[in-house]
Amino acid sequence: MRELPDSVRAVEATLFAAAEPLGLDDIAAYLGEGIDVKAALAELEAHYAGRGVELVERGKRWHFQTAADLAHLLRREREESRKLSRAAVETLAIIAYHEPVSRAEIEAIRGVQISKGTLDVLMEAGWVRPAGRREVPGRPLTYATTQEFLTHFGLKSRRDLPGIDDLKAAGLLDPVDTALERLGLDGMEEGEIDAELETDGEDA
Repeated sequence: MRELPDSVRAVEATLFAAAEPLGLDDIAAYLGEGIDVKAALAELEAHYAGRGVELVERGKRWHFQTAADLAHLLRREREESRKLSRAAVETLAIIAYHEPVSRAEIEAIRGVQISKGTLDVLMEAGWVRPAGRREVPGRPLTYATTQEFLTHFGLKSRRDLPGIDDLKAAGLLDPVDTALERLGLDGMEEGEIDAELETDGEDA
C-alpha cells in the first residue's frame, strides 16, 4: 500500500478528529498555509474508495462515514421515539425545494394549515433551521434546510434533489404563486396571507 504524503495525512487526521464535517477553509485554518487542501482531499477520496470507511462531500463539507453498503452491519435495533408524520415529510420536501420559505407559503402549497409542532419536530431533528425574516408586512419568519439534512439523506447539495420541473409536471409540487392563486390569495401581501391562512386553518 502506497504511503500517503505528510500533507495528506495531516488533512486525514484533521477530518478524523473533527466533531462535524469541515469545509476547505475550516481545514486550512487548522493546518495553516502551505498545504493544498483541495488536492489532499482528492487523494484521500481516491485512497478510501471501496473501503469500509469512505470520504464524502456533503454541502461543500467533508467527513468520513461508513460505506453505504456496510451501514446495515452497524445499525442497532432500536425503537424510534418519534416518527415523522405525513405533514412533516411534506413540509420538509417543500422547504427543501423552495427555501427560504415562510409558513404561509408552506401552507399555501400544501393547501392546509400546519401546526407549529410540525416545524418544531423538523428543527429538533436538525434538518430545518430558521432562515431570517422577510422584509414585507408582518415580517414572516422563513425556513431552510441544514447541513445535517444533506448528510442524513446522502446529498452532496440541494442540486442532487429530484428535478423540481419533473415533480411539477407530475403534479406533485406546485409553485407558490400557483398555489396562492388556487386559494384565492394571489395579489395579497405576505403578512395578509399569514393572517388569512390562520383564519381559514381554524376551520380545517
